[in-house]
Amino acid sequence: MARSTQESSHVVERAARLLRAISAYRSDGASTTELANTTGLARPTAHRLLVSLAEQGLADRDPKTGRWSLGPELYLLGAVATNRYDITDQARDIVDQLARLTGESAFLSAHRGDETVCILCREGSFPLRSHVLHEGKRFPLGVASAGLAILSHLPAREVDDYLRHTDLTPEWGEVHSEVQVRQRIATTLADGYAVNPGLIVEGSWGIGAAVFDRGERPAWALSLTGVETRFREPRRTELGTLLLEHAHRLSVRLKSL
Repeated sequence: MARSTQESSHVVERAARLLRAISAYRSDGASTTELANTTGLARPTAHRLLVSLAEQGLADRDPKTGRWSLGPELYLLGAVATNRYDITDQARDIVDQLARLTGESAFLSAHRGDETVCILCREGSFPLRSHVLHEGKRFPLGVASAGLAILSHLPAREVDDYLRHTDLTPEWGEVHSEVQVRQRIATTLADGYAVNPGLIVEGSWGIGAAVFDRGERPAWALSLTGVETRFREPRRTELGTLLLEHAHRLSVRLKSL
């Protein structure tokens, strides 16, 4: 019985990984091979699980291209969960204002497990943009400014537990070693906002500020991204201060609901 339960939990975990991987791709979907590579699953295993998900309406395959997208059943389930988890209506004007005031691309990301997922974005007026982040894009905590802002404001014990079982360096490089992440956490706590100085894509910078729920936990983050020349001092500090002000406004608004 224990073995059967364990095997079932592994299937659920793998299926969830596939659904998260599909969500990170844009509207044209992803191939079976791409999803297998992203999730670390063998291609036959990924294909078998995807077919099962499609049978339940949780995944959908384009008959012409063979590419996978999220299925219609997820839309229905998401609509039911919206009232509890979706804050985009409360955040939309704040994200819009950040993009308008700065000219940079502005984003709202949500904390989900050991990751952040972008749930809202607005392009700024400045013609040169960073394309690292988009709606549905996921990053591990500590990677990108939103994930660094959230990780920095978690209780110290949770930060220690996360860094103990997570090695970011194989995928994200030595600049994301535990020592360097901890250094950036300390800087984030001192400044109030997190800075990603082109660590994911050279020349693409980001600034993030945590948004807190009623329990004073960092449940979301606002962020701005753009090209390096737009994030030099003293403008970087000005952007960080503006971001903190808007993050505080959103936190207060959400606590009053």
